[in-house]
Amino acid sequence: MTIPRTLFDKIWESHIVRQQTAETPAVLYIDLHLIHEVTSPQAFTELRQRGLKVRRPDRTLATMDHSTPTTPRGPDGIIPVIDAQAVAQLGQLETNCADFGIPLFKLGSANQGIVHVIGPEQGLTQPGMTIVCGDSHTSTHGAFGALAFGIGTSEVAHVLATQCLIQNRPRTMEVRVDGRPGFGVTAKDIILAIIARYGVGAGTGHVFEYTGAAIRALSMEERMTICNMSIEGGARAGMIAPDDTTFQYIAGRPFAPQGAAWEAALAQWRSLPTDAGATYDRTITLDASQLTPMITYGTNPGMGMPIDGRIPLPEEMPDPSARQALDKALRYMDLRPGEPLLGHKIDVVFLGSCTNSRISDLRLAAGMLKGRRVAEGVRMLVVPGSQQVRQQAEAEGLHEVFRAAGAEWREAGCSACLGMNDDKVPAGKYAVSTSNRNFEGRQGPGARTFLASPVTAVAAAIEGAVADPRKYLRN
Repeated sequence: MTIPRTLFDKIWESHIVRQQTAETPAVLYIDLHLIHEVTSPQAFTELRQRGLKVRRPDRTLATMDHSTPTTPRGPDGIIPVIDAQAVAQLGQLETNCADFGIPLFKLGSANQGIVHVIGPEQGLTQPGMTIVCGDSHTSTHGAFGALAFGIGTSEVAHVLATQCLIQNRPRTMEVRVDGRPGFGVTAKDIILAIIARYGVGAGTGHVFEYTGAAIRALSMEERMTICNMSIEGGARAGMIAPDDTTFQYIAGRPFAPQGAAWEAALAQWRSLPTDAGATYDRTITLDASQLTPMITYGTNPGMGMPIDGRIPLPEEMPDPSARQALDKALRYMDLRPGEPLLGHKIDVVFLGSCTNSRISDLRLAAGMLKGRRVAEGVRMLVVPGSQQVRQQAEAEGLHEVFRAAGAEWREAGCSACLGMNDDKVPAGKYAVSTSNRNFEGRQGPGARTFLASPVTAVAAAIEGAVADPRKYLRN
């Protein structure tokens, strides 16, 4: 009798190279290794010191994204890099890739972009794979029914040298989202609501599998937004079972299987979804029909609330540590318990990041911004997730909408998601950001971040203050 298995079980078990017992760590084979300029230099240094080669350069891909500038190209068509550290990081990645035979999407090239945007758009990300990268938000690729997670620099070296990784088996958690999302509620609002309800530690030691009617109804780009923030809920990874939506997205992309190989891949991919009768170690639920647009107020993604809500009162927190965390966060944010955020003045709006920088995000934002203006005194940065997204947006005229509204149309990159490049939020200023982290100093020293969806970000840009996007949307 065959024991029913979850999506995670099937992928994990098919990638075990060696494991002494069920209780000991397993050596897992890695199908795809994505690298960038920030977490890879030390790994290549280790390879050189030990005289090792990259075992599977054909299963490794590099891109430049974290420290890259997104400023306009010069007259020569080159994006200028001014920061000395960025120059060093980008130059070292180029040298490392050349020395070890790794394909590289370098700054300004047609395929360059954020690592978690280019993998899917190139068709490299596929169901059933194990995927790693030296980046926390590798869970994005789990939207395709892959087991994808971030790794540390020493692990990057290990995968480069062996194409394998030693891992303890995590537990499984079903995150079931049913109901039809309310008006103005996006995928970003769903994941912010999950984290706000269950906390940033709920998924510790687990891999999330998102299920339910609300998840199945999402597009692939919306599913990527959901899985992207799994790590913010404490999970090792986040996954969504592949279906026809997945297959239609992958079909025809540069690295997708072709011809007979496509038919064989489809047959294998269709066997991946969790079997009837399979059990998870834990299940949590959310009713999407009860949601409204969300926004964060504190310094971790779990400090979120409905856009028309009020900042929690300390006495509402039963846990003393939670009360202390709230007090510390509000002091950093210079906010008061019990106050609404609606109408709170903002200074910067950032539309971008591996969470919300794809073409559907830009279309949604441009449709809302068309014929309107960014409020005086507000700086709005629109940063596509890849050069391909940027080219598609320009082909559709979206860049003209953003520029006409007074927003800055930038080159592709991680940009203001993190204070690692020139696109920083000034100290003491408030930003509404479509990124995934609102930690102290995340967008720059002293920067204060409200996480929200693209439509909530656009509403804030229009009003120059936190605003409910539903007043600007057509029902």
